Amino acid sequence: MAADPEVLNRRAVLAAYATETAACLRCRLASGRTQVVFGVGNPDADLLFVGEAPGFHEDQQGYPFVGQAGKLLDKLLEGIGLTREDVYIANVIKCRPPGNRDPQPDEIEACEAHLFRQIELIEPKLIATLGNFATKLLSGKPHGITRVHGRQQETTLGGRSVTLYPLYHPAAALYTPAMLRTLEDDFRRIPELLAEETGVPAQVIQFPTAVPQAPLSAAEQLGLF
Repeated sequence: MAADPEVLNRRAVLAAYATETAACLRCRLASGRTQVVFGVGNPDADLLFVGEAPGFHEDQQGYPFVGQAGKLLDKLLEGIGLTREDVYIANVIKCRPPGNRDPQPDEIEACEAHLFRQIELIEPKLIATLGNFATKLLSGKPHGITRVHGRQQETTLGGRSVTLYPLYHPAAALYTPAMLRTLEDDFRRIPELLAEETGVPAQVIQFPTAVPQAPLSAAEQLGLF
């Protein structure tokens, strides 16, 4: 069957925008980065994950979530029958803040248009925000992740109605077993939410084992956020 011309055009436009973003000089972070970390995954995904910012490993490799937090994210996706090829993964900030510090308000303001353009092009039906920065930016509300995790909310992004689903950031769950269990529980609702948004039933696959929490080396800790 021939590919949908609209899908092909969306992919081409997203790829062109990624190339354009690679030269971004909108904020101070451009001076210290190795490369822009635009995003990775399926450009036609119904589910978009939005994290905080690239870490050491992300800055080196050019892909989001490739450190220990990324390995946990992969395990969580596996637990609900998904892979990175089924979703799209991006961050609020496309360049690594020095020392993995929190993004500054002016840096978020300078970079947020890139994320909003990604959302406009991908047209996800469900956006899972990972942690405080993504949740506050996309919801437009000040509530912290501890208060709102696991509770979907409707908002309008890119001129479209979309469901936000706030989750703890995987990096935080690496250190706290109770938070990891909560994150697993919240993840289990994703197939149900996708089914509601797409009308396509999804089978929930139980986590086969607890996600291992191996001790982190100093280099690995640099790539958590």
